[in-house]
Amino acid sequence: MQDFTAISRLRIIAVPRLVAAGRWRTEAMRSLSEPCLLWFTKGQGRITLQGSTRGYTAHNAVFIPPGVMHGFDAGPAVFGIAVFFGRNCDVTLPKEPQHLRIREVHAQQEINLLLDAIQREQASDIAARERATQHYLGLLSVWLERQVLRAEPEASRPDATRRLVARYAALLEKEFRSGLGIADFAARLEVTPTHLTRCCKSACGRPASALLQDRRIFEAQRLLSETRIPVGHIAASLGFASPAYFTRAFHHLTGKSPTAFRRSA
Repeated sequence: MQDFTAISRLRIIAVPRLVAAGRWRTEAMRSLSEPCLLWFTKGQGRITLQGSTRGYTAHNAVFIPPGVMHGFDAGPAVFGIAVFFGRNCDVTLPKEPQHLRIREVHAQQEINLLLDAIQREQASDIAARERATQHYLGLLSVWLERQVLRAEPEASRPDATRRLVARYAALLEKEFRSGLGIADFAARLEVTPTHLTRCCKSACGRPASALLQDRRIFEAQRLLSETRIPVGHIAASLGFASPAYFTRAFHHLTGKSPTAFRRSA
């Protein structure tokens, strides 16, 4: 008998619902332990993916593999769907992040129909719904693969600045808990701190230090809202020199102390 555990972890969530959970859950730098597909159907905003910021509009599909640092803003006029595939998803998905501008009306209709079908199967209690969901997920992965192939001739090769920032984002995601500073990250990347900061500002409009602090504070917010780990332990686990320094940094970015944030979460 086929194991449908991965399907049970599949979630399809409207973008406005994600935003309603708190802007920090979409805008702050973070990564996921599962693949995610964002399909925007209305509105516009900006998304940062691997340290590079681009605008998105309606009919943009953004695929984010596990472990890739990202964040996006979404105002009240933005609508769309977020597909969280689950950690053990066994459909074929891209290995690299993708930002696809879907211009063909047929392709736009196709993904809308697939997402509607998946949601319909998830909401039903009819026979073989798990198997039907699995097949629709397979078709969604085929749709995504074809859009990536169609986009390749138009895609410009990332320049040296964006390649460096992507490397920094990947290293930051692995080491943001370590207490390393920007000078340490720059040394690992064999560049100067000034050059790293200049490249980050060019790629996403923010210095390297802001990306690092944003990632650490997002993780702190997640731990404060989802666990009862003491504040001092959270500070230590994220590489802050002391609980007092952590509290100052947290308040500077969020406007609240860690304890006040936990009470309001």
